[in-house]
Amino acid sequence: MPDPETDEILWYNPDPRTIIPLEGFHKSRSLTRTAKKRVFEITFDQDFIGVIQGCASREPTWISDEIKAAYVELFKLGFCHSVEVRGEGGRLVGGLYGISQGAVFNAESMFSREKDASKMALWALTERMKQSGMLLLEVQFMTEHLRSLGAIEIPKDEYLRQLGVALTHPIRFAPPQGLYNLL
Repeated sequence: MPDPETDEILWYNPDPRTIIPLEGFHKSRSLTRTAKKRVFEITFDQDFIGVIQGCASREPTWISDEIKAAYVELFKLGFCHSVEVRGEGGRLVGGLYGISQGAVFNAESMFSREKDASKMALWALTERMKQSGMLLLEVQFMTEHLRSLGAIEIPKDEYLRQLGVALTHPIRFAPPQGLYNLL
């Protein structure tokens, strides 16, 4: 993450760390209703550049051109993935991206241009992670938005323990092809 004053790229390693237990993702009644209405189409890895640009489109942003280029290269190598949420007319209205290694997914950033779009992306990610046999979803630091979705904080040493276990699993995140249905 670039330092806001010097633009030097730094390693961000918070304590405590925020995770979303895969079985603990909170789906509110209104979010479930939104999913049932099928107002959004959800895909994986179909528009990585559109998602990272969406995440970088707010001010201030830590996602510099150098950061974008690095993540695009990681995407090409198969380590980075995106979840796209499309609204009416196929317009990209939300999404998220992150890095996957072993049985861990480190969510880097998400955005939303319509109500519930980023929540739908995160819900789809947790479901796909469970289907893939993954163990750990890390989301860096706590926000009220993430807390409302079931995020919890754990001490850095506990995160590192869980990370160590998740990295030993020979699992590869398997994004589905085509549209992804939550219900």
